[in-house]
Amino acid sequence: STLRARPFFKFKMVSLKLQKRLAASVLKCGQKKIWLDPNEINEISLANSRRNISRLHRDGLIIKKPVVVHSRARVAVRNEA
Repeated sequence: STLRARPFFKFKMVSLKLQKRLAASVLKCGQKKIWLDPNEINEISLANSRRNISRLHRDGLIIKKPVVVHSRARVAVRNEA
């Protein structure tokens, strides 16, 4: 019998949709503003409640990204002339 070579994956991809949605709700922002620590995916994937998500936020595993600045400096310089 011939054995088929299976590709060896170091990490199995886990869906963190629920965790991201809960974090967005707990931190009162959009899902795009949520950062999940890629080194702690296993621990984050175990969190399935708002209380667990807020604990992870306190521990720094889930962070609310800062607001992106849309600077009008170039427009002001252009409009000076």
